[in-house]
Amino acid sequence: MAAGATAKRGSKKAAAPDPFTDSNFEVKRIYSRKKSGTAAVAGDAGRYPFTRGIHPGMYRDRLWTMRQYSGFGDAKLTNERFKFMLEKGQTGLSMAFDLPTQIGYDSDSQQAEGEVGKVGVSITSVRDMLRAFDGIPLGKVSTSMTINSTASTLLAYYIAVGESQGFGPAQLRGTTQNDILKEYIARNTYIYPPAPSMRLIGDMIEYCAREVPSWYPVSISGYHMREAGCTATQEVAFTLANAIAYIETCLERGLKIDDFAPRLSFFFCCTIEFFEEVAKFRVARTVYAKILKEVFHARNPKSLQLKFHTQTSGESLTAQQPDNNIVRVAIQTMAAVMGGTQSLHTNSRDEALALPTQESAKIALRTQQIVAHESGITKTVDPMAGSHYLEDLCSKMEDAVWKYLGRIRKMGGSVRAIERGFFQSEIRQNAYRLKKEADDGERVVVGVNRYEDPDERQPDLLRVGLKVERQQKKDLKQLRASRDAGRWSRSVSALSEAAEDRGTNLMPYIIDAARASATTGEISNAFREVFGQYEPKEVF
Repeated sequence: MAAGATAKRGSKKAAAPDPFTDSNFEVKRIYSRKKSGTAAVAGDAGRYPFTRGIHPGMYRDRLWTMRQYSGFGDAKLTNERFKFMLEKGQTGLSMAFDLPTQIGYDSDSQQAEGEVGKVGVSITSVRDMLRAFDGIPLGKVSTSMTINSTASTLLAYYIAVGESQGFGPAQLRGTTQNDILKEYIARNTYIYPPAPSMRLIGDMIEYCAREVPSWYPVSISGYHMREAGCTATQEVAFTLANAIAYIETCLERGLKIDDFAPRLSFFFCCTIEFFEEVAKFRVARTVYAKILKEVFHARNPKSLQLKFHTQTSGESLTAQQPDNNIVRVAIQTMAAVMGGTQSLHTNSRDEALALPTQESAKIALRTQQIVAHESGITKTVDPMAGSHYLEDLCSKMEDAVWKYLGRIRKMGGSVRAIERGFFQSEIRQNAYRLKKEADDGERVVVGVNRYEDPDERQPDLLRVGLKVERQQKKDLKQLRASRDAGRWSRSVSALSEAAEDRGTNLMPYIIDAARASATTGEISNAFREVFGQYEPKEVF
């Protein structure tokens, strides 16, 4: 035992990882081979190419943000869930939106019928956002919003709420997902064609770099492509290809790489193939750092760091024997932590059936807390250091990622590859393979194609009824009757005019419309009239 071990134990802060095992063996910050090899090439944590992690101390210094995905029904219900999860130890907020909000329709729109509040919270105006964060000071929390096509509108609402609480834009911390390219590839909640959509994203990145410097204006997402069926290698390659497209968009409008790259973030899935998932995160950091340094010539070390949020795999969860999902999520949680995530959402056991109940959400959060405080894997920066298996996986995956990136570059980049159906075709082929393996019994899914339980009982589920939709319609009617009609009309007209001018940053106009109580649907319709709507080509 190291001298003074007991004294060191007692002097550590309660929230910090303990530097000794239960048997009082001292745990080094990082472990390396003395001889040359893959570990030596990887270098130290906190140094280029960041294979082992982007911070020198990783979780020994600070745990990841525990950011449980919440949002259902109306703003009041979501506010109650936010407060419950914060009370139980959640350290960041993550906001889910219903489909009408995601695709720019108000709750009283015919297109929204039957979908209001079902898969997330209904946010139709700044008033809803005010209710969602009632009693939650935005200057003291970090909020992630899973929103894409209408990301600029929801960020505008958030800024307006912050102002009403006395917090300026520079004091706000959080993330808007805002990754439209993966919508065209895998998720399909797009509104506008690619060119104006990329303009909106560029406007947000430019505006945030100047006015909301602690905000991540885009979270480039591999999660949905992975859930649609792609491999771990494809997830990394396709996500980084999309990142290149966003970077090039910003450079084309005159921004310098180090002005915005430090505030680019990423969002990955974590499935149950444990070692491959750990390898995936290491490879993603390594390849991204090399791209930013060697292709885009970034100089700020923070520009080279791939900062990412992870969500455990929803696709891996089963409706059969849902309690098994607790175990699946625990394994995926450990893989994400071993891989060095900066933020983590753990899925709930009942999410293959419905939105999570409060009790299920609490168990999912407790899973993170147990891994953080009881497992011991946070005591050293890189617990997987020296694994021959992991090093072999990393080497093979990195080679494969570079090959994919080369193919996409030859096609003309992500947008052209999407138009050709390349991403979609690759994902579809692998999804078919996985489904066939499960159907044939070659891929064992416990409780589904092996160890079935015909007598199992389904748990109680969270249900969102039509009452929410009826109330939202009433609230919208009242909003339109009470707002300053002149101010509203002027703000929406100015927004439409600005959209016609490609050289105008739209964010100030969207924020002004939000302050004037313009609704999500009204702002989206103003853009629809100028930009049109995207109609995907059928790809076979």
